[in-house]
Amino acid sequence: MTTTTAIPTASPGLTPARVLHAEWHKLRTLRSTWWTLGLSIALVVGVGLMMGSTYDGDDANIDTVVFTLFGTQLSQICVAVLGILITASEYSTGLVRATMTAVPRRLPVLWAKAAVFTASAFTVTFATNVVTFLLAQIWLSDTDKALTLTDSGVLGALAGNAAGITLLSLIALGLGALCRSVPAAIGAFVGTVMILPEVLQMIDNDTVRSAVAYFPSKSAESLGSIIPVADHNSAATGLVSLIVWAALVLAAAGLLLKRRDV
Repeated sequence: MTTTTAIPTASPGLTPARVLHAEWHKLRTLRSTWWTLGLSIALVVGVGLMMGSTYDGDDANIDTVVFTLFGTQLSQICVAVLGILITASEYSTGLVRATMTAVPRRLPVLWAKAAVFTASAFTVTFATNVVTFLLAQIWLSDTDKALTLTDSGVLGALAGNAAGITLLSLIALGLGALCRSVPAAIGAFVGTVMILPEVLQMIDNDTVRSAVAYFPSKSAESLGSIIPVADHNSAATGLVSLIVWAALVLAAAGLLLKRRDV
């Protein structure tokens, strides 16, 4: 006598739109979402106001958008942590079992998380960048850093900065799914994405330095400036590089998600 084990299949009423809606509901109802995004906004706006109100001409060689958005160097950590929490925290709370029971094919969950997070992170970051730039210009309007949103390259740099932070944080989301642990994923992100390129850049080797320019953090730095950044790839190359990195990490996360037990 043989027995068969039923393989769970998705509910007939389960559609990509419903999976997206479920992940959007999770994101907006988590307190960590509001705390991390709120802190991110506060850092960017606060530092931007400080930079604008204290400018005395000493930093005339710094790109205006880079100058006003200096706070994003800190805020990107907050957004990255949110990306990690979206995936890794479900394993620590046990929610992942309910999620995968509802969506047995698993991969739609990861793609929905990535899509919802990407749209939310970019929208919030770009809006914050625009507001911070306009507020900083209250003090910078009579200086050599006076610019408007309609000036050439300004909106592109503001959007590029937001895209860079979003894609870096999407990599963090993928690391969260790979590590299935919030502390481990944060350590992996800080160690490999933020610290490793800085260490490698100290090596006196042209090949290594050229390769480092394609690393995620360096690619992101090339996106948020009106003028090309020295020793970095072009903004277009940086964007493509970041997209490839994010796609590779998410693909690896998707492969392991299908192969590993919950």
